[in-house]
Amino acid sequence: MRIVVTGAAGFIATNLLERLLAEGHEVHGIDNFFLGKREYVARSLEKPGFTFHEFDLLDRDRLVALFQRLRPELVWHLAANSDISYGTSYTDFDLKGGTLVTYNLLEAMRVSSTKKLIFSSSGAIYGEPTILPTPENYGPLFPISFYAASKIACETLITAFAASYQMKCWIFRFGNIVGGYPTHGVIHDFVLKLQRDPTRLEILGDGTQSKPYVHVEDCLDGMMFGHATAADLVNCYNLAVSDWTSVNQIAEWTIEAMGLDPAKVAVSRTGGSRGWPGDVPKVRLDTSRMTALGWTPKMGSNEAVRRAIQETVAQFV
Repeated sequence: MRIVVTGAAGFIATNLLERLLAEGHEVHGIDNFFLGKREYVARSLEKPGFTFHEFDLLDRDRLVALFQRLRPELVWHLAANSDISYGTSYTDFDLKGGTLVTYNLLEAMRVSSTKKLIFSSSGAIYGEPTILPTPENYGPLFPISFYAASKIACETLITAFAASYQMKCWIFRFGNIVGGYPTHGVIHDFVLKLQRDPTRLEILGDGTQSKPYVHVEDCLDGMMFGHATAADLVNCYNLAVSDWTSVNQIAEWTIEAMGLDPAKVAVSRTGGSRGWPGDVPKVRLDTSRMTALGWTPKMGSNEAVRRAIQETVAQFV
């Protein structure tokens, strides 16, 4: 297939590219390197079938022209501001880098008659729900971050384009994705903090925040399985695991993985139940729809976290 991957230098896409190229697809990656890393996408640059396009998806004319030339059969839309805290400082960042970018992409798909889209959404769209674990039909939705608000807006644009132009879409609402080649996140931050100063570690919040952590390999397995199996015009699934891990536990395991003496690492906490404005302290996602579809993750949350810590330490230390 001829496939376009947005956010191609980012965390999830970097891991995806290797799979798509190994399967023999013609892959075109797009990224502007705001959060993505040049060294991450460089791993795929010399591989047969891959072409990289460096530009901002807000440039609609360039995006439309590229799609008219390529006529892709499938789009993996992974580009977004994945650092929720960043949107607090720049209130239009998620509007531009999430919502408007998604509109531009959908318009490029419409003009080029591209009919299939896989979209990375987030469990953050549920805000602080009263039902845990939270199912896909939970509502009304009251997000508490600009990131989550943008993801909801993107979903509504996608379903509107799907209905209007018979585009088939697969929307996956993630738990917290962890693994090799991260660009941000709690494990990435802890490793870099301890690398800078092995004697102290600051935890944002009180450390009791707990969420389902999904290894990126399981995430990609689930997305690929959903794409191959679910056949509705609009297919929407929580992609998570049934257990969860606390931030305090992640800190303990990271200190251990870096070979440090816990007694010699002063751990401090900023206090409060949230790590930052927009952080949802307790996340539980109902995964029964993915289970009914026939997919289950290979790793639970704790195993995914432990493996991701080892991968991150090996990469950065």
